[in-house]
Amino acid sequence: MGQKRKRERIKLESSLGTGYFYVTTKNRKLKPDKIEIRRYDPIARKHCVFVEKKIK
Repeated sequence: MGQKRKRERIKLESSLGTGYFYVTTKNRKLKPDKIEIRRYDPIARKHCVFVEKKIK
């Protein structure tokens, strides 16, 4: 049996469609909804919104 962890690994994918992504963690209990963060996209060379996706 696996241990239930509080922090879940997520992928933050660029909303510009460049395919660039960051991998990070979030607390499931404190942030149950999807995260949207402004981060730097080096392919587009500007800041944009990164949206949470599941890691496959």
